[in-house]
Amino acid sequence: MTDRVYPSTKPNGTSHPTPAAPTVNPPPAKAHALYNPTRHPYRPTPTSRHRHKHRHFSCRRCFCLSCFWSILILIAILLLAAIAAAAFYVLYRPHRPLFSVTSLKISTFNLTPTPSDDSTHLTTKINITLSAKNPNKKIIFLYDPMSITVLSNSVNLSNGSFPNFTNSPDNISIIHTSMGLNSQVLDADSLNSLKSDLKRKNGLPMEIVMDTMVGVKMEKLKMKKIGIRVKCDGIHGFVPNPKTHPAVAKTSNAKCKVDLRVKISNGLSNYFFSSN
Repeated sequence: MTDRVYPSTKPNGTSHPTPAAPTVNPPPAKAHALYNPTRHPYRPTPTSRHRHKHRHFSCRRCFCLSCFWSILILIAILLLAAIAAAAFYVLYRPHRPLFSVTSLKISTFNLTPTPSDDSTHLTTKINITLSAKNPNKKIIFLYDPMSITVLSNSVNLSNGSFPNFTNSPDNISIIHTSMGLNSQVLDADSLNSLKSDLKRKNGLPMEIVMDTMVGVKMEKLKMKKIGIRVKCDGIHGFVPNPKTHPAVAKTSNAKCKVDLRVKISNGLSNYFFSSN
């Protein structure tokens, strides 16, 4: 009886192994948020805190350095300006011009009442002579035309002018002009003030006021003109009469003062500030 041959279940040594199927890992289970009472709250890391402090410190440092350099530059500019002013003073030794009253003569002084309108008219003619001295040795004064007014306790007695002129170093310029008023109407206060002053034994108190612009020239340097006002008081005048015509005023005690005038305009009006 013939034996049956069954195939062996063992793999043959010459046959190729069957490739294993790839294994697929299951997806991780989704974590569920659980409440944990012992969990600490979130706090920023020390690194971010340090960065914020460093940025704040850098801004403060830049601001301090800017202030320091600004103050240092300002001090340097002021120091240079002071040195330049000191050098200018030592080199030129500038002085203000000096004015003095040489003579004042009243040739006409009439108070004429008008009964029709109950007013009083003032007519005057006054001759004045002043001297302008330049005490500097290297500075030239350049004067614009002057406006001249003669007053007595704020009452206008005469108006006049004088043309422009140049005052050379260490030189004296003479200012001579004839001026007056023609039937100027006086108000009650001005009339009473004049009548009261005319009764004084020492004469009518008078004041000369001159306004002008003056420039300064130093060798080749020419500065911008500034305003000045010259006031001369201590003058006592007398009313002339036919026998003593004209009347010479007392000017021995006359003193003149020069003030600088700064003009400030706001677009609507002008303001003047004087500096002694």
